[in-house]
Parts: sequence; C-alpha cells; structure tokens
Amino acid sequence: MTNDFRGPTRFNHVAMSMPADALDEHGRADITAFYSEVYGWQEHPTMTEDRKRLVMGVHSYDQFVFLIADDNPMTTPRLDHFGLSVDSLDELHEVLALAKAYAERDDRVDIIDYEVEDHGPLKLHNFYVGYLLPMMVEVQYFELSES
Repeated sequence: MTNDFRGPTRFNHVAMSMPADALDEHGRADITAFYSEVYGWQEHPTMTEDRKRLVMGVHSYDQFVFLIADDNPMTTPRLDHFGLSVDSLDELHEVLALAKAYAERDDRVDIIDYEVEDHGPLKLHNFYVGYLLPMMVEVQYFELSES
C-alpha cells in the first residue's frame, strides 16, 4: 500500500465528552481560567454553546481542545492523558510553577510532579496536571545528548 500524503500527519485536536453541568457558565469560566493562566489556551467564543460545547485554542487556530456535553460523559483512569511539548527546560519549569501556584488556591488541581526519564541519548523531562477535564495533560521536554 502506498501513502499519497504530501507530508506527515500531525495532531490538531483532542475531543472529550463531559457532563452538561460542567459546561455551564460557571464550569466554563473555571476551565478557561485555569487553562488560560497555566497553558495560554484561549476560548473560541464563537464556538461556545452553553451546556453543550467549549472549544479552546492551543496557540494556533488549527490546534484545539474540544469539549462536548454528553449524557454518558467520558470517564478515564487518573493517568489517561494527552501530551504537550515545550521548547526548553526553563519553559517546562515555568508551566509547572504556574500549575503549582494555581493549585495553592484551587484544590481541584491534581499534579504529578516533575521527573526525568533517562533513555540514554534522550532524557524526557515531564509532569502531569489534571483539572476538571476527563484527561490529564502531560508536559514534556525532550533533551537530546550532544554525543
């Protein structure tokens, strides 16, 4: 079988179902406040529909998190997640500091703290954060050795 694509595919969104009550005015305000402050995501207000839908842009019009109300919303184990990468170790620590600062004033923030996985020529720096969504967000920095 041949591949007719002109370039590699890439992720552009993550969709999760949630209870309608979680997407009411108050729920959306909590979700957008956290994800905006910690990750810089912005609500697409033209896509918002009270108790039905919330779409948050992830730094680009074609990258987004799509939250949709459903009578049987998504449930996941704690470590089910999707990943974001950053360009430097400093950025990773900055995002973690923002999440920890938010956690000091909101006990619904769930953090699995920073660790480094050493895979020889690659060190994976990461942490996980959960907040109101069915899935956690893992933030990663890939450190390649010089050798």
